[in-house]
Amino acid sequence: MPMSSTFGRVMAAAALGAVAFAASADHHAVKVASKEKVGSYLTDAKGMTLYVFKKDPPGKSACTADCVAKWPLYYREKVGVTGALKDSDFASITREDGQRQSTYKGMPLYYFAGDKAAGDTNGQAVKEVWFAAAP
Repeated sequence: MPMSSTFGRVMAAAALGAVAFAASADHHAVKVASKEKVGSYLTDAKGMTLYVFKKDPPGKSACTADCVAKWPLYYREKVGVTGALKDSDFASITREDGQRQSTYKGMPLYYFAGDKAAGDTNGQAVKEVWFAAAP
């Protein structure tokens, strides 16, 4: 087999691996979306809105028990970012219940159980303490 053919196969395999890695990294990427009456806000890779709870002090979650059923935790071991977002703005905490939760600029991130599809922002301004996470 000619050397160039072997080299070509190796390069093609490496390129496919890079594409697969990029796709898997994007699977955990946080993105910025925008919507009238909400403005710019964070979503997960599937377009589901991420929220912050105004009663949370930085680095700690005040949402427990029934609250977590309505506001499920967002957690990724490694959050990927897109656009103008910075890796350094994302971290994770270990909650008092032992669960892990991702944070953005120190604020724990949540989903809203009332959001059923990408782009839903049904949790925006609930009880004036839940808001779509702003970039």
